Amino acid sequence: MHVAANAAGIAPMDTTAGAAADALGRAHPARRGFIVAWLLLCALKLMLAAWLPLFVDEAFYWQEGQHLAWAYSDLPALTAWLARLGVALFGPTPLGLRLPFLLIGALLPWLLVRMATREFGPATGWRAGLLFLLLPLAGSLGLLALPDVPLLLASLLCLDAGLRALRRVEAAVGAQLALGLAIGGLTHYRFAAVLLAGGLALLLLREGRRALRSPWLWVALAIGALAWLPLLLWNAQHAEAGLRFQLIERNPWTFDWRGLRLGALQSLLATPLLLLALLLAAWRGLRDPRPAVRCLALCGMLLAGGFFLLGFFADRERVSFHWPLPGHVALLPLVPAVLAGWTRPWRRATWAVLGLGQALALGYCLMAALPQGRAWAAAHGLYPANFSDWQTLAQQVQRRLQTAPPGTRLLAADFKLGAELGFALGDPDIPVLDHPLNRKHGRQAQLALWGVLLESPHALPRPWLLVASPAHAGFAGEGEYRDWLCAQLGGLPAAQVLSVDGGGKRFWLLLAPADGTPLPACAAAVMAAQSPPAAADGRSRSAAAR
Repeated sequence: MHVAANAAGIAPMDTTAGAAADALGRAHPARRGFIVAWLLLCALKLMLAAWLPLFVDEAFYWQEGQHLAWAYSDLPALTAWLARLGVALFGPTPLGLRLPFLLIGALLPWLLVRMATREFGPATGWRAGLLFLLLPLAGSLGLLALPDVPLLLASLLCLDAGLRALRRVEAAVGAQLALGLAIGGLTHYRFAAVLLAGGLALLLLREGRRALRSPWLWVALAIGALAWLPLLLWNAQHAEAGLRFQLIERNPWTFDWRGLRLGALQSLLATPLLLLALLLAAWRGLRDPRPAVRCLALCGMLLAGGFFLLGFFADRERVSFHWPLPGHVALLPLVPAVLAGWTRPWRRATWAVLGLGQALALGYCLMAALPQGRAWAAAHGLYPANFSDWQTLAQQVQRRLQTAPPGTRLLAADFKLGAELGFALGDPDIPVLDHPLNRKHGRQAQLALWGVLLESPHALPRPWLLVASPAHAGFAGEGEYRDWLCAQLGGLPAAQVLSVDGGGKRFWLLLAPADGTPLPACAAAVMAAQSPPAAADGRSRSAAAR
């Protein structure tokens, strides 16, 4: 077995004390490259996290964190808890919100290094860690306060515990597995795919079936199952709203060749040469005599391949290109052996393209973080709409409220605006209209539970100030959006149009007067909705529609 392992370019598994492996790891030259890259990446992510406007989902997770619960309509509770912890400890700023996720993201490559070093030696460990840092979706993880961060933490903890269990199952292995299962169950419905892949891998391996006879593994599984209980109880109490959205409403379950486009995007984000190395690693790993290699190959192939096939049948309207990331990460410890068999030019090209991919990913974030970058992107059809200049919008709303009649109530047309304005203004309970976008993203039921969903806004006492954006999904154009808004409100008041990011996004601010004057008819509001955008610095114009 040692001869076969050396021929494959991977060191055999070290069964000696961990101190020896640590000493080798400290001495290996690849360690320096990993640490330098890790420090540089952490610094860049910290800077970008302070500059980058909140992604709309981050703002909603903050809003969920301000209404602490055991589960929510879109997700289990852990992401909202981390968001609440971030602003409580570090302040109500984008950086404060993101810091717990940044810390987890900084820990993840070290977990991979530790696992790969134990199984295959320090050379493979440090190189696998460097691959993680340069993989765009992995190395940038933690920059945004999203559930993918604790989800990958849970996946790595479970994967590492599974590899250890192939040799010997003891209390420490069971405890680590229980921790990973609990974090995953509290993070996302998608963790079920990790459970399925890991369970199949153990069942397909003789050593895995032996490990499953240990009571420590079943205790861990029982603890992990309890983590799903809050989500199951929430669905039982609310007509399975979350399950219906995740399994039925968002997925057409019909074959569509557009899944190839999603697969191509996944390949591009993994960078083509690394993707080829991942495929070769999985193929060779399935035939390797070592249980750890076969386990990694099975887990990676089942996860990445399963999500690739799912793309032909499942959700194609929402972002899903990041789903295979746990599968790619599971295969990374096997990639150094594949690269060792390539010629030097191809190895260098792989590392260079991987580094370029990470630079482009971080460059996109830098563009979205800077006002000049967003304005340039808007002029070239690349506008990052979910990173709009929400702060300028919030400042304009505050100024409008200061001149509005006393007691004016702030309203938002959809959950995105409600969450972003809520974070900027420190108000997690801004009422929201019954917008199609709420249902598209599975947030309708949660808004109703919080009592902020306005199903009959035309009966709302005045005065109120409504913030809307015709660019938000659900309507064919501004005319259709205006008609819908008028039907919701029973008329449209004069609209102040605010243009941000060089015209990349337009917002409407509509103030209903305090007196009983009927709102202007929809036709009278056309000029307001068509008023020219303001300058790129965020100044607005008012168009009186009479």
